[in-house]
Amino acid sequence: MGRRLAGVCVLLLMSLPACGPGGQERGAELGAVGEVREGFTVGLLLPGEGPDRALFTRALASLCPRCHVQYANAGGDRARQGRQIGRMLADGVRVLVLGAVDPRTAAPWVARAKLSGAKVIAYGRLANGPVDAYVATDPARVGREQALALLRAMKVAGPVLVLNGTGSDPYAAAVKRGLHAVLDGRVTIGWERDVARPEEAVREVVAAVAALGGPAKVAGVCCASGAAAQAVAAEMAKAGMGGVPLIGYDGRRGTGTRTVTVRPDVAAEASAAARLAVEVAGGRTVYGTAVVSNGTTVSIPAVLVPPAVVTKEGASRAPDHGTGRKQGAPPR
Repeated sequence: MGRRLAGVCVLLLMSLPACGPGGQERGAELGAVGEVREGFTVGLLLPGEGPDRALFTRALASLCPRCHVQYANAGGDRARQGRQIGRMLADGVRVLVLGAVDPRTAAPWVARAKLSGAKVIAYGRLANGPVDAYVATDPARVGREQALALLRAMKVAGPVLVLNGTGSDPYAAAVKRGLHAVLDGRVTIGWERDVARPEEAVREVVAAVAALGGPAKVAGVCCASGAAAQAVAAEMAKAGMGGVPLIGYDGRRGTGTRTVTVRPDVAAEASAAARLAVEVAGGRTVYGTAVVSNGTTVSIPAVLVPPAVVTKEGASRAPDHGTGRKQGAPPR
């Protein structure tokens, strides 16, 4: 009886696949949806056009030469992006890099992808839902760099005007906290508002100039809203504020008429997203520079990239890594 049982055990063991640590098949990690040696498709879903596609494709090719990028541009249309996600899942794409048009309403699509067995990396903004990882420019660093740039650019003491992004946007809220961490106690914030659209920002500039006593009374302007920065620059020029420093945020473009623009380092973001795509596809545990929560999922590994700082003359410099002490700030 014992010999027969032993024989059955030997046969069962011979029928099992060769396993590595933890019972995983050699060459494949638990939960893998693609392998570098064979290549796989990564769906890159962006809210609009920009340099991200070419940068991501190049970065992925360097890590996975046989991988393919399936690209979709939503053109700012949330419903269109939902349809694009559905088509990619139907095509068998199981790794999605999602730059959500509206991160707050992305949860149903992310959940659908997860139910289909796909991995989802939130890109640029933290989409709601069970995402596997997140890549973005560090919002706290964006706020800090804007504040430091404003202090350096101010020529006279006086009140400053601060226009933040949408109050309901968690990313904009984090930028605002980073900005206040530097500005509070160093300059007088004479006017501050959260704005959602460029026309709102223009109205706030007009109201602030009137309330503060005219263009000459404003020592500087910080516009943390990327969509509003160009409109604010135009209104300042019309109001005779050409000499007043304007610190802007611009999602994927240059400085335009701003004194200094703080913007994402798109190449670094794309490179990090490509690395995470390969790692999640292989079923490996991913690590970032931080751990974040999106309100529906906790402990999301995040790679938060330092922003780029570009002057009006086109010169780019690395972010300030100092202690945050006053640098070139005028006396109050």
